[in-house]
Amino acid sequence: MPKPANSLPLQDLKVIEMGQLIAGPFASKLLGEFGADVLKIEPPGVGDPLRKWRKLKDGTSLWWHVQSRNKRSLTLDLKTPEAQAIVRRLVAEADILVENFRPGTLEDWGLGWDALSELNPRLVMLRISGYGQTGPYRDRPGFGVVGEAMGGLRYLSGYPGQPPVRVGVSLGDSLSSLYGVIGVLLALQERQRSGLGQCIDVALYESVFAMMESLVPEFDVFGYVREPAGSALPGITPSNSYLCGDGRYVLVAGNGDSIYKRLMQLIGRPDLADDPALAHNDGRSAQAERIDAAIAEWTGRHSRDAVIEALQGARVPAGYPYTAADIVADPHYLARQMIEQVQTFAGPLKVPGVLPKLSRTPGRLGTGGPHLGEHTDDVLAGLGLTEAQRQGLRDRGII
Repeated sequence: MPKPANSLPLQDLKVIEMGQLIAGPFASKLLGEFGADVLKIEPPGVGDPLRKWRKLKDGTSLWWHVQSRNKRSLTLDLKTPEAQAIVRRLVAEADILVENFRPGTLEDWGLGWDALSELNPRLVMLRISGYGQTGPYRDRPGFGVVGEAMGGLRYLSGYPGQPPVRVGVSLGDSLSSLYGVIGVLLALQERQRSGLGQCIDVALYESVFAMMESLVPEFDVFGYVREPAGSALPGITPSNSYLCGDGRYVLVAGNGDSIYKRLMQLIGRPDLADDPALAHNDGRSAQAERIDAAIAEWTGRHSRDAVIEALQGARVPAGYPYTAADIVADPHYLARQMIEQVQTFAGPLKVPGVLPKLSRTPGRLGTGGPHLGEHTDDVLAGLGLTEAQRQGLRDRGII
């Protein structure tokens, strides 16, 4: 079970989040799950657009309660000098600033890295954007879909001769968030020695490109352009999806040398198991269609559950595509506390658990996402603004 809040690893850190939608807020979500005090700044009246994305309950996105859990909400119109002055006061006491606006936006508001780091030399600033803070494309707007395309992922997704497809989640944004959090933790570690913060520049397309394995060296040496291959994993054999006799699919990863032999024995193909030409991956990849056909012939004679049971008995990695219904009912998910229930202003809600799992100072689920501006008065009162001053800002639409 999670330890008390006073044992969270990032409990003493103050984070200001000035981003919206996915990449920046996902990064600060991760920091908040491990104890950081995350103050999310949102535009008055409308808030983060994510509040209205996908399925809504009582007018608010259910996604909101995952993406914004453990955060406080402060409304500020950042285009106004009064709001910018408040941000500077908050930054003076902050450890981390997370933002994912288009490059140059914060500079236009007088809140760029140079200005804020002079105000607070210990500040660690995470900047996530489509193309990064430098280079000829820096001023272009960029969402995760563009990063996935430019990073090389979209070209490989789908089947040969068909339009490229996307993964059903915002993978480019989430990968950038993970790289951003790694950068923040590296900068905090270095700050312990130097006493100084630094700026972390994460580009969506670069985060995707970093996942592209041997894509570039293969082109560099052989002029080889990797093409989409559907559900197969080119050059790694066998690793594919196969149709079972009941019309459902099973995924089989039999590409280890000894695993491959066990798989071929299981499906009744000792000729393929004992063929010296197929003993190692390079030989198998040259005959991938032959091997895949043999596996498909076997799976096509059995139900998916029977196939899975047989493969598990032979110690061959196998599974099937989980739906949301499969996930919430799976005993392994439950045993690993990966499906948890939290109380939100929309009622009790099942949400994903916290990763990674630390043995001594695990993260927290905490609260669901906040109401828009729920903590505005508390934050501004903490800065010394009187009730009359706060009302004045509210009357002018600044908060």
